[in-house]
Amino acid sequence: MRLLFCGDVMGRAGRDALCGRIPGLRAQLGLDFVVANGENAAHGFGITPAICAEFFAAGIDAVTLGNHAWDQREIIPYIEQTPNLLRPLNYPPGTPGRGAGLYPAPRGRKVLVVQVMGRLFMDALDDPFRALDAELSRYRLGAGADAILVDVHCEASSEKMALANLADGRASLVVGSHCHVPTADARILAGGTGYQTDAGMCGDYDSVIGMKKEAATQRFVRKMPGERLTPAEGEGTLCAVFVETDDATGLARRVAPLRLGGRLAETMPAV
Repeated sequence: MRLLFCGDVMGRAGRDALCGRIPGLRAQLGLDFVVANGENAAHGFGITPAICAEFFAAGIDAVTLGNHAWDQREIIPYIEQTPNLLRPLNYPPGTPGRGAGLYPAPRGRKVLVVQVMGRLFMDALDDPFRALDAELSRYRLGAGADAILVDVHCEASSEKMALANLADGRASLVVGSHCHVPTADARILAGGTGYQTDAGMCGDYDSVIGMKKEAATQRFVRKMPGERLTPAEGEGTLCAVFVETDDATGLARRVAPLRLGGRLAETMPAV
C-alpha cells in the first residue's frame, strides 16, 4: 500500500497547498490512503466542520488534531459524529471523539490511524506510551490491519523517537507532527517501521512556524503579549511523508519526505 501523511495545516495558505495538490498526488503517486493533521487549519487555531468537509472532498481520508483540538467550539459535537476526525488517544476518559480509527482502503484493505500526544513541554495528559501500546495490542499488522499509521504530536524529538521505538515492528509508519519544521531523518527502523521525527507543516514558510513574522518576533523581543498571532498568507509548502508498505507484513518497504511549492527545496518520492 502507499500512504501519505501531511503535516500540520496552517491557515489558508496551508489549506490551499493541501487541497490544491492532493487530488493530483493521489493519481501521481498511486496513493491508497491520505492523512492530514488539521489542528491549525482554522486561522492557526483548531479546525471547523466546514474545513473538515473541504479536506474530505479534496481526498483526505482521515484528519488528526492535537493540542489545539478544542480551539473551535463547534468541533465538539462534530467530532462525535465524524469517525474520520481524530483527537489524541491519550486524552482522559470521557473526552469527546476518538483517538484511533480503522478505515477502509482500496481492494478491501483496512488502515488503522492512531494519534497520541506527548507530555514533555505540553499539557499533562494520560500516558501516551501506555495508550499507544494498548491500541497496537488490539491489532496485528498485516492481519487486523493492512497498514497502521501513528501520528505522534509532540514538542520533544526524544519523546517522538521513544514512541516510535515502542511501535517499531507493530506499525507501518510513525511520524511526528506539531513542530512545523520537516526533519531530515526519514528512515526505516530496525523492526521495519517507517519513521520521520516531524513531517513539517503545510503553510507559508516565510513566517515563524506559520505565523506572520512581525508579531511573532515582537513577542520574543518585548517579552510581553502583543497583537494576536495570525497565519502568514504567502504561497504555502505542502510537507508530507510517504510510505510504501509490504502487502504481506504491512511493514515499510520505503519511506520518503515530500515537499512541494513555497520556499522550501522540493522533493518527491520516486514511483
